[in-house]
Amino acid sequence: MECRCGQIIRKMLGNAAPDRVSLWHNQATRYASELRELKQQMVSQLENLDKEKEALRMNLDNVGTRVDRVERELDYLETQNGAQPCVDVDDKLIEQQVTLVEEKQKAKYSKLSDCSDMISSVKAMKILKRVGGLKGMWSKDASRASGKVYIFNGTNGDTIHEFVSVQDFTHSLGLSLSKDLKLPSAWSGTGHVVFNSHVYYVNQAEEMTVVKYDMVKNSVTDSAVFPMQDHVSVYGLTPETLMDLAVDEEGLWAIYATRQNERHISLAKMDSSSLDIEQMWDTNCPRENAEAAFVICGTLYVVYNTKQPGRSRVQCVFDVNDMVTNEDAPVVYFPKRYGAHSSLKYNPQEQLLYAWDDGYQILYKLIMKKKLEI
Repeated sequence: MECRCGQIIRKMLGNAAPDRVSLWHNQATRYASELRELKQQMVSQLENLDKEKEALRMNLDNVGTRVDRVERELDYLETQNGAQPCVDVDDKLIEQQVTLVEEKQKAKYSKLSDCSDMISSVKAMKILKRVGGLKGMWSKDASRASGKVYIFNGTNGDTIHEFVSVQDFTHSLGLSLSKDLKLPSAWSGTGHVVFNSHVYYVNQAEEMTVVKYDMVKNSVTDSAVFPMQDHVSVYGLTPETLMDLAVDEEGLWAIYATRQNERHISLAKMDSSSLDIEQMWDTNCPRENAEAAFVICGTLYVVYNTKQPGRSRVQCVFDVNDMVTNEDAPVVYFPKRYGAHSSLKYNPQEQLLYAWDDGYQILYKLIMKKKLEI
């Protein structure tokens, strides 16, 4: 009896085993097929996402191009259509304004030249190369037809790199073709100029000192402590520069800021021979978000950006002769490139701006127009 039951059980198990194996095989095959289908769906969805991402990128590029075009068109329209007065002005107010203008005319700065140009727009730009650190200054001699190029690499040091020409600078591997000029003291910031075979640089060792160095005789010609206390960074976005020297058709200028008027930028006219201060002005141009500035025909142009570098623009002007105001001057945009300018140096002989933008050396060609007398 027991033997007969065992045979029956073994027979039942023997018949069931192939069924279970077949069931497992079918299930495994179905699962594998479902996984393949899922994989194909995922691959297809990823390809669609990549296509949508590329389309979105192209749309964003097109939007950026349209925004730049609109900005240029707005700049053009602003230059063509001035704002018209829409209120009636009281006669007494007119008399007060006339009196104020007459007083300003009497207090005008005595010009050294007949220059009456102002910026209309940036015509073109040329990127020469990238050399040195993120911040620095480069320029030519602003008073001569000399082709030599001078490089101040970084925001402090005591060595200037001199190139025979722009072509030598462009073709040089780094600074390999330069002649090194070692100064007797360290320079600070990016506010230096080369003018009439002299380097004018700012030394901040103890006091704010402007040093005049003769590159022909290799000696210090003069130096002067700037007569203002409690200096602060002149530009909110370039904190390394406490004073920015500039040259235009009328000579040497100093752009600076102090704690007494720390919200705004100040301007001084200097005698390039003796370094004496001839006259000083407090401007209405804010320090906040300013990155650089330059002077053309006695007009200070302050360039602004954002803390996350974007498109630089001239947004505030100050004319020492009261010939141009912020309302008269167009908002000038620079072509957007890499980041923010650490220096902008105007060359009156060429009407070019020498710019240092995140380690790139750039030239801006300017379109000029005549100032309007008040």
